[in-house]
Amino acid sequence: MRDLLVTALFFYGAIKAFRHPYFAALLWVWIGLMNPHRLGWGFAHSVPFAMVAFLVMAVSMFMHPKEVKWPRSGPLTVFILFAVWVCITTVFAIHVPESVGLLIATLKMMLVTLMIATIVRTREEILGLVVVIAVSIGFFGVKGGFFTLSTGGAFRVWGPPSSVIEDNNELAVALIITIPLLYYLILQKDKLVSMLPFLSKVGAKWLKRMLLASIALCAVSALGSHSRGALLAIVAMSSMLWWRSKSKLTVGLVLLILSPAIILFMPEEWTSRMSTIKTYDEDSSAMGRLNAWTMAINIANSRLMGAGFANDSPLIYQMYAPDPNFVIVAHSIYFQVLGQHGYIGLGLYLLFWILTYRTAGRLMTKTRERPEWEWVWQLAGMIKVSIVGFAVGGAFLSLAFWDMPFYFMVVLVVSEKWVDDRLYVEAGTGQAQSGVREGAGRTGVAS
Repeated sequence: MRDLLVTALFFYGAIKAFRHPYFAALLWVWIGLMNPHRLGWGFAHSVPFAMVAFLVMAVSMFMHPKEVKWPRSGPLTVFILFAVWVCITTVFAIHVPESVGLLIATLKMMLVTLMIATIVRTREEILGLVVVIAVSIGFFGVKGGFFTLSTGGAFRVWGPPSSVIEDNNELAVALIITIPLLYYLILQKDKLVSMLPFLSKVGAKWLKRMLLASIALCAVSALGSHSRGALLAIVAMSSMLWWRSKSKLTVGLVLLILSPAIILFMPEEWTSRMSTIKTYDEDSSAMGRLNAWTMAINIANSRLMGAGFANDSPLIYQMYAPDPNFVIVAHSIYFQVLGQHGYIGLGLYLLFWILTYRTAGRLMTKTRERPEWEWVWQLAGMIKVSIVGFAVGGAFLSLAFWDMPFYFMVVLVVSEKWVDDRLYVEAGTGQAQSGVREGAGRTGVAS
């Protein structure tokens, strides 16, 4: 039944995608983030839906070139430079064949990200993209939240099978950075009801309640993952939400009340695991990460272009790691990029995220005094919160090339283009009106 449902939804989306490339973008994001076909056990489990979605998007863009517009932006430029650099580093990788395979997967993700940035244009399309992103990940938060509550947090919550966020730690960070998007949907509940006819029966009031429940369940699910990095990300993101809130006292009291309640609800195993944050030197997992991070530094110090994508092999650990027998992945987006692509690669990666964060800040400045553009101001603010959550949570996970965070950049870039287009029209209209007034004045003097 699940296989038939997913296949039917996919082909319905594909039919609409041939008419408008935007629907192809939504189709790709849904399949790529949620992996709904992996939730079944029949024929759909192994169908290459992602490949089909990519082909549909490419064909649709070719059929409708007028709906494809390239947005110029600093983050996009650095994004392309970073893609070029990882191609160069792969040529000089230690394990070239393995690195080439990973490079192809990475370039496919980066290419589709650029394609999506050229397709999304209107407010409705931007909001629709946010909805698909939030729902695709939020589904597992709701599911995992109920599981955690029903089991008292005794078991860990896992992500969608055969996906980048299958592991409990990766899922937890994914849920954390989704929460601000779900909150943004609450702020846009009236617009959502007007956009999506089937929500008119639900109503804005009940939609808000459903989204609030989803946020709570996502938070419970993230804690139920037993991820220490997720706990740190929650603290960082909650602090930023409190700082940005207009009702700091109310939000602060809610956080103070909920924190002890959550800790008391979770089992002793969870509390013991979280307490190892203070005693990391006694935890084998933490020491393994330090070993991998030291290896990444040693690689970057001796190889300008790093070791390539496939750098978690016994051979490379023998060459650069303090403990050559403890072989694990980097467990950090920063050390992952550093070990794979050297200091230049890390510099480009950090520059990309700095420029993306600054784009959000610039958007908030442009729209702060424009009530009619409040939706952009709110969106930029929530994405800033999500970026902080990813920056902290990603410090302990190898998620440097996961596609969801890059969609934050896409949303910000296309939103800024939307705003700039309207500012340009206003400026042109103002100049035209000024020219008419000046011409009228000169005519009056001559007469």
